[in-house]
Amino acid sequence: MQRILAIAWLTWKAALRFKLFLVIATLLVLAVVGLPLVIKDDGTAQGFTQIILTYTLSAITGLLGLSTLWLACGTLARDIEECQIQVVATKPVARWQIWLGKWLGIVTLNAVLLSLSGACIFSLLQWRAGKLPAAEQQKLREEILVARGSAKEASNEQDIDLETDRILQGRLKTSPVEKVDVPEVRRQIREGVKADYQLVPPSYKRDWVIDLGFARNYLHGKPLQLRVKFNSANKSASGTFYALWQVGVPEKTKFWRTDSPMSLAPDTFHEFAIPPDLFDEKGLLTISFVNPNQTALLFPLDDGMEVLYPEGGFALNFARGLGIIFCWMALLTALGLAAASYLSFPVATFFALAMMLVFLSSGTLAESVESGSVAAGNEETGQAGHSPADLVLIPAFKGVLAIAGMANHFSPVDSLSTGRSITWGELGRAVTQIVFLLGGILALAGIILFNRRELATAQGTQ
Repeated sequence: MQRILAIAWLTWKAALRFKLFLVIATLLVLAVVGLPLVIKDDGTAQGFTQIILTYTLSAITGLLGLSTLWLACGTLARDIEECQIQVVATKPVARWQIWLGKWLGIVTLNAVLLSLSGACIFSLLQWRAGKLPAAEQQKLREEILVARGSAKEASNEQDIDLETDRILQGRLKTSPVEKVDVPEVRRQIREGVKADYQLVPPSYKRDWVIDLGFARNYLHGKPLQLRVKFNSANKSASGTFYALWQVGVPEKTKFWRTDSPMSLAPDTFHEFAIPPDLFDEKGLLTISFVNPNQTALLFPLDDGMEVLYPEGGFALNFARGLGIIFCWMALLTALGLAAASYLSFPVATFFALAMMLVFLSSGTLAESVESGSVAAGNEETGQAGHSPADLVLIPAFKGVLAIAGMANHFSPVDSLSTGRSITWGELGRAVTQIVFLLGGILALAGIILFNRRELATAQGTQ
């Protein structure tokens, strides 16, 4: 361990000698302080959060990510190309110790920079919050500067798949289709079945029964919030639609209903508070929506209805969010060092950036996997596209998505900007999946490549 720490200290000295630490720290502080000064909020809690939390956290994540890749690629590749690594390699220090020492040095550098920028954001957030109107300050404290847990209705995916397969088998018997078109036909049928679960026709009612789980034990006497979103195929003259809500079960639990219809806009999230203690002894909260409009409304299964409840304070939640960002930086450090273990500095940097872009393009890859082809389909006929490359690319895309999902699943910026709780369990999963699993695989590959590399022939040849 002493040898690893010595290499880590040398990495720190190199960063300080080339003024890299000071440059990155200055850029981070400018991003944290400069963005809120250049981009003014609209005086609302939502606008305030967008500027202070979303923009600044995204900015420091991007700056730290790029600088981490650049430093990780440069600290090892340049040492090899400039023959400085040979001086260290001749000492009684194993190559895996050199690799881990550099990883530890960059990771601790990121920890200091992230702590510095995080402290600036938190201080600025508290200071600027006091300048909002009283009503917006209260909204900020209740909906954003808090750690809120969430509960949703149990998944209907299994029932939807069973119904889809039943309809598909019946259709194939009466109207056979080409084998290559079966995935597209199934997708269209599934969308229709899914719509039946989401659609609320005029004058109809939609019920959600949501289990609050263990949280029911400490939610007595505390108001909850409903977070809803719906879509509509038709537009209204006012741009909004009416909504009637009922929460609770009459004669079984406390009961609450809207005195008059709410006017809500489609395609956006709405949050409103409901009285406490509307759930039963099992922690089941029954929510009913009555559609008084002349058009059907669609509530998405994923985010159409969600119950939010207080779970903790903002400061600790913010610290856990920074912990997840730190996990990303540890992974990018391993990626950069793994690339530099075998490639020259420019090639290693290009490769690492390309890999990062692939992970960030997971949405596009998911669309190709869902359609079953990388080729575009015919929108007029609804016929799916086909390509000979599908046999290779689609399985490869599935593998990339499975790996990317281990890291992309964690989104502290979104959670913090909406007042969502980042639990210790989520932070633990981030450390396990991002640092130990993905980072460990990259570290193993990088150490193996570094051990096999001929250092004496590196100068002037790569």
